[in-house]
Amino acid sequence: MQMKSLLDQFLGSNGDENAQGGVSNKGALAKGAVAGGLLGLLMSGGSPKKMLKRAVKVGGAAAIGGLAYKAYSDWQDGKAPQASAAPNTVPQLPTPEGTAFMPADAAAAEDLSLRLVRAMVAAAKADGHVTSAERRRILSQLPQLGLGPEAEALIAEELDGPLDVGRVAEMANGPEEAAEIYAASLLVVDHEAPAERGYLAMLAARLKLDPRLVEHLHTNAQALVEF
Repeated sequence: MQMKSLLDQFLGSNGDENAQGGVSNKGALAKGAVAGGLLGLLMSGGSPKKMLKRAVKVGGAAAIGGLAYKAYSDWQDGKAPQASAAPNTVPQLPTPEGTAFMPADAAAAEDLSLRLVRAMVAAAKADGHVTSAERRRILSQLPQLGLGPEAEALIAEELDGPLDVGRVAEMANGPEEAAEIYAASLLVVDHEAPAERGYLAMLAARLKLDPRLVEHLHTNAQALVEF
């Protein structure tokens, strides 16, 4: 199981051949989060209605990388955060292939995808609903998703560990990855819920993100999840 494939399906990517900038994947993970898969399990105690809005139409790696790349570029250029002018449409994100946001090297891309998956599972625990009972329920249902033993072991490891914002922040190798880890986390949580809003604030501080960059990330993420 490649972590990039797991990342794609984490956000409910459906392998649409027409998805712009996306990663087509029609293998065992096609059940996906939008059909009640991994993200559905992790968020079952949270906001399933909002989870359905997060069913991005492009590959997860491309969506997160594009979101972070656009926010970072606009922030560096001194632009003001601006919501999409076309509501109810899939925003056209840039494809940052060959950059720190989406490395061309396969091994580097896989490593980054692994860290993004870890960050997203950690973010899914931010509301505190993953109790011991919830963990048992999640792990008992994971085999039904066809993720494979490697992915299941990774998810179990993340669920078992304490929620450690510092550890998540330490996974970022440079400012670009810091923005991308925050973007990935942002797509998982309900940023209007107090506990999750607090988690995002702590994560932004630990990642040393400029408040204006954070604003760009939130604006772009909002456009992505509410089409």
